Amino acid sequence: MCATCRFIILAGVITLGMTSHASWAEQTVNATLLSNSIQLGTHNVKAGRITLEVRNAADNSMEHELVVLKTDLADDALPVSKGEVLERRLNKIGEVEGIAPGKSKRVSFRLAPGHYALICNKPGHYAAGMHTELVVTP
Repeated sequence: MCATCRFIILAGVITLGMTSHASWAEQTVNATLLSNSIQLGTHNVKAGRITLEVRNAADNSMEHELVVLKTDLADDALPVSKGEVLERRLNKIGEVEGIAPGKSKRVSFRLAPGHYALICNKPGHYAAGMHTELVVTP
């Protein structure tokens, strides 16, 4: 292989290693589950791998979950029946279940640009105010 070709390949490898791929970077969002709300550290992230650090508040006496739904509906306008959101009618990305008071769990998803509703879908929890939105931008 010629010296010029080796130099071009080496320069390309170095450039790839030094180039920042912000859209590929993993982002972490802190989510705190309270008795009547979900608090996020941020409501806006870039598309890509998103890790949700989900903590059920220690002073909360209830077990919670966090369900991630991709939807154009407002987080407070999801279809409900018998005290639960009808997840099967929506684009469910995933969830983390069984988070006891004072405990934390972590879950990661690759999220495309769009609007997401984050909810606790234990009976009655959504109606009590346990929902929020996450906007994912390109």
